[in-house]
Amino acid sequence: MSTDFLIIGGGIAGISTAARLSHLGSVQVLEGEEALAYHASGRSAALFEPSYGNAPTVALNRASAAYLQGANGGVLSPRGLMFLAGPGEEAGLEADIKAMDLTPMSLADARAMVPILDTAYLTGAAYHASAWDIDTDLMVQNFAREARGNGAVITTKARVTGIARGGSGWQVDTASDSYSARILVNAGGAWADHIASMAGVAPIGITPLRRSMARLPAPGGHDVGGWPMLIGAGETWYAKPDAGKWLVSPAEEDPVETPHDAWADDMVLAEGIARYQPYVTEEVTRVETSWAGLRSFAPDRTLVLGPAVDAGDFIWVAAQGGYGFQTAPAASQLIADLIADRRPELPAGIVAALSPARFA
Repeated sequence: MSTDFLIIGGGIAGISTAARLSHLGSVQVLEGEEALAYHASGRSAALFEPSYGNAPTVALNRASAAYLQGANGGVLSPRGLMFLAGPGEEAGLEADIKAMDLTPMSLADARAMVPILDTAYLTGAAYHASAWDIDTDLMVQNFAREARGNGAVITTKARVTGIARGGSGWQVDTASDSYSARILVNAGGAWADHIASMAGVAPIGITPLRRSMARLPAPGGHDVGGWPMLIGAGETWYAKPDAGKWLVSPAEEDPVETPHDAWADDMVLAEGIARYQPYVTEEVTRVETSWAGLRSFAPDRTLVLGPAVDAGDFIWVAAQGGYGFQTAPAASQLIADLIADRRPELPAGIVAALSPARFA
């Protein structure tokens, strides 16, 4: 089974790259789990916020906006974003206002929008409407359909067991088959450095960080569908509507030494809910379910996109952090442009800031 491009990883990074590269040649995707987008992609907060992240990430966000809004009918729906401060958090809120281009609002207006807010505790609030929910499942399926429509083969339950250079490129082994390709694409998420090491390519130093989530009943029986996402100043917690329920996250970033199928730590969840609780009047009495995902970051917290310095036919599409879905359209387009030797749509400075060469 020989192809032009072999992509390891079937999360949003891998499947969006497969769609783009399917216009340039034959593509094989290998996903170790039973379904696409099983790990970090399947556990995303699913928000498109153009101003979220550092400068290279924001550039990718904004370059992705047109695709997210319009391609295949679009995958966005209105949500809005509200940051909240409690006692002693006013400076943190001011920093968030500047970083996220928020508009300060009165506590009365904030409570009118989210009636469970405790204005006796709050010391500040800020909001903007420029944040949207992402239909992540639809987005994955749109990219998968595009890839398959151009002949790409997507194989699940295909955990990689070995990688070696072959006569005309790369050979990748799974428990049941072997594959060869001219170019190898590393979209392995939390396992990206492990994949690089298997291939004999220098790892980047990508760190998986656990983030947990609890699903609660709708507070006070309210219809939460029109409420914005709430974030504590400095991102110490966040809460968000989800299919009639209410999600609360501790917004933790706990390093994980060995990538694995992550689960939520009960104590971490309890601490996060305790941080959230003073901001609202409705007491949290029950957690319906919980989960966790591994958000993977490079040392500079910037995505890693492009050919490895020590192997030009090994392509990094990694370290998406918490920005995978909102950057995927532009990130995958950049990879296709680099491989096709086309001038990228992104500015040269941004391309350099995303390149693996910055770690050389």
